[in-house]
Amino acid sequence: MKKILLTVVLGVAVGAGAQSSTQPAQGQPAPPPTGSVNPPTGSVNPPTGSVNPPTGQTAPSQPAAQSNQAPVIKDPAEYNAYVSAYSQKDPAAQISGLEAFLTQYPNSIMKGQALEILMGAYQQTGNPKVADAAQRLLAVNPDNPKALVVLAYSEKAGQKWADAKQHAEHALDVLPKWTKPEGVSQEEFDKQKSSFITIMNSVAGFSALQLKDYAAAQKYLRAAVNADPNNVENVYPLAIASLPPSTPEDIVNGLFFIARAANLVADPTAKEQVKKFGRSKYVRYHGGDDGWTDLLTLTATTQLPQPGWTIKPAPTPAEQVHNMVTSKKPEEMNFAEWQFVFMNGSQEDQDLVWNAVKGKAVQMNGTVISTTPTEFMIAGSSDDIDAKKADITLKFEEKVPLKMIPKEGASFDFQGEPASYTATPFMMVMEKGKLLTTPAPKKPAAGTHKKPAAQ
Repeated sequence: MKKILLTVVLGVAVGAGAQSSTQPAQGQPAPPPTGSVNPPTGSVNPPTGSVNPPTGQTAPSQPAAQSNQAPVIKDPAEYNAYVSAYSQKDPAAQISGLEAFLTQYPNSIMKGQALEILMGAYQQTGNPKVADAAQRLLAVNPDNPKALVVLAYSEKAGQKWADAKQHAEHALDVLPKWTKPEGVSQEEFDKQKSSFITIMNSVAGFSALQLKDYAAAQKYLRAAVNADPNNVENVYPLAIASLPPSTPEDIVNGLFFIARAANLVADPTAKEQVKKFGRSKYVRYHGGDDGWTDLLTLTATTQLPQPGWTIKPAPTPAEQVHNMVTSKKPEEMNFAEWQFVFMNGSQEDQDLVWNAVKGKAVQMNGTVISTTPTEFMIAGSSDDIDAKKADITLKFEEKVPLKMIPKEGASFDFQGEPASYTATPFMMVMEKGKLLTTPAPKKPAAGTHKKPAAQ
């Protein structure tokens, strides 16, 4: 399946403090920081072999956030420098003023708030130094949730997967402890906190997926999907994280979410590719496409898998063998079917077929792999013919004249009597070999060796 590279734009609005309407006197608490960090943007490469669906996530609301107890600047010069810098309306002027303030007063009590404002100003101007400002803020306050959110998303956009996962996980640790500042309604604050948690689960999960940490990817992305089941940016990666070799429960969930993603993707071309990819995974697990259309219909209106819902897996190779031997006589099977039985069946099923064919003259067609005057190595099943791999050792009681020995790679008709076999790697020994001058009958013929469905 072709990869689709689509731009992911994940809005992360980080609120800062509400601006004071009046200038406080010297020695009073410093004015709270103003400004906000605008939603970061950036392209993210999809995981190998997957489709990264189109964007659809919107920026959360941004309530004002300020310290519960404002710090106090005692030095008049420092106070005036801070007020002059933060009160600039133009983001570029604000950046210049704040950087000058932080250079002149590197140990200021207002350093943390100044860096929050600076982070917002850099974001407003689209300056990549926003990540640097977030790093500097974390150096002052390692648990600052705003800086962790901005930095984690910036690192995701820059494909720094390990760093993005680390900072997103850190943010998920501190966000539940984030207390509501004064001047913000509880409803607005809770909405922003919940939004940040969902976004950080998305960042941590997507980054874990890129790192092939599928368990972590499933954990975080499922949390993001539970919070927002209609966001294809999380639904699709969750499906991908659940589909690698895993537990049947995880695979079933992955198939649900890949079908759900096919319903959520808006672009018609991407939608068809997701459907095609999902169907192939469904057939691989289930053994056929029956039920796939029903799953697409179900996930069009059902957001999450319901308790008890499942998909029946394909029969195991041993089950396929048993179904075969109970519905078809061994003498009516072709060589490839014998091979499938002897490689995958229970001992009871193997014995049933072997006792029916052992020592019986078999006429069939095969491809020469190598020869000696008394022994030919032959590929009898279609898979082994394609792989140029011998699966029959044909032994002759008398030397075959050189002029009658077929060339390597040639197709020829022969007769032999099955004498023994080994299952892994498969090899059947046939004795009393004969070269046929007339074509061998169609049954048992080379046939098509169908490999068992992968689980």
